[in-house]
Amino acid sequence: MSKVYAVAAALAIAAFQVLPANLWLTTGWQMAIGYAGVAAVLVGARRLPRRERLPWLLFAAGLGANVTGIGVGFVSSHFWHLEDLPTPADPFFLLLFPFCAAALAILIRRRETARRNWTAMVDATTITTGFGLLAWVFVIAPSAQGGHMTMLGETVQAAYPIGDLIMIAMMARLVRGGGRRGPTFWWVVSALGAFLAADIGWVVMGNLIDQGYVLRDMSWLYRGIQSISLLAFTMFGIAALQADSRSLSAPSGPGIARLGRAHLFLLTGASLVAPGLLAVELAHGEVKDGMAIVIGSATLFLLVVTRMTQLVREVERQAQQVRDLARRDELTGLPNRRAWNDELPRALEMARRDGRPVSVALVDLDRFKQFNDTYGHPAGDRLLKSAAAAWHGALRPSDTLARWGGEEFVVLLPGAEVSEAREILERALGATPLGQTFSAGVAVWDGEETSYELIERADAALYRAKAAGRRQISEAANRPEAAAATK
Repeated sequence: MSKVYAVAAALAIAAFQVLPANLWLTTGWQMAIGYAGVAAVLVGARRLPRRERLPWLLFAAGLGANVTGIGVGFVSSHFWHLEDLPTPADPFFLLLFPFCAAALAILIRRRETARRNWTAMVDATTITTGFGLLAWVFVIAPSAQGGHMTMLGETVQAAYPIGDLIMIAMMARLVRGGGRRGPTFWWVVSALGAFLAADIGWVVMGNLIDQGYVLRDMSWLYRGIQSISLLAFTMFGIAALQADSRSLSAPSGPGIARLGRAHLFLLTGASLVAPGLLAVELAHGEVKDGMAIVIGSATLFLLVVTRMTQLVREVERQAQQVRDLARRDELTGLPNRRAWNDELPRALEMARRDGRPVSVALVDLDRFKQFNDTYGHPAGDRLLKSAAAAWHGALRPSDTLARWGGEEFVVLLPGAEVSEAREILERALGATPLGQTFSAGVAVWDGEETSYELIERADAALYRAKAAGRRQISEAANRPEAAAATK
């Protein structure tokens, strides 16, 4: 359905370019295309579950008000000869902004699982501040100083760029936030961008006319800007009729708003607006908007510093995650061999300083290969995970359990002589899940040997336990050097 609608709307927009210069015909043609877009949004919304319809209904309300404004504007100008702001059409045109902003706010809230996405908020504020400074200098401030409008007219004229700024802020927040990004998402973003482009076109054309740059035939310019608005109506309709339209409200899970090239370009452009305006005004020999430029520059500077701080903190957080992952076993969540190799020398040094004993045990699941071959590798992984959790619960809070490799684990037992170490390991043996057992070799540090020699003695004791029939805890023999020294 979306393809048929898209082709029909494209043909209608193309035909609009060659219509005769008849206001009745061109106005009716625009309204037909606009209301067709509203109807497409409503049809698409009806296919969704009730809970997911609200953003689309708000979009349809805003679009419908805007299309109605075209007709009201024609009647006001053609029959009532109302040209100066405010006209009866302005409330209808302006209703587009609150309805679309409300729809975008709901979508942003639904698409993100995190409570606050400060990165996206800072980026959106930066982009909005840059465009806001442009709007102030070229639209809001000149209309307030012109003196050719009533106060109400100036308010209405200023409401359009303010509404555009709200749309820019919400659109930037949507793009920089989380959620799925399928065809529907990009059609909606493109439609909003088309509306903004059309508004910018009207502002530029109005400024050209105010400055006396009137072309001999401006009908093509009018139709060009009007066609951009018609594209916006059509793209909203295409978005609603997409097969993945439901995904627009779906969250994608927690994640970081990444800084792509397009985002970096937008942020850079927004940050350079203030110095660019200052350079332009200096080139013309008069700084007319100095205070606005100062405030905009200060705001943009603080936002850039805030964004840099966020990036630094994110890099630090990711670096810490990398360090943690490098020292932690992926399957069991226990410290891995690298972390153990760092921890054991520190523990031995503390034992030397405090004069306390320290024991090390190597633990090996009995007949793990047979279990793996019988029940499969997933079952073997589950056994390793559950055994690690059970043993960890049986140890003392001061003990450290790490994965040595494969089905082998290593235990650090600070302050434990061999008898206490055996008692702790027997408690862990009884907690082994799924009816499985382990063999263990335990060695007490003699106060002189290296970490490698201590592990070597515990490993030799483990092999003796396995050779003796498994499901045993074997004590390591003393080092030959230590035994000779006692004689």
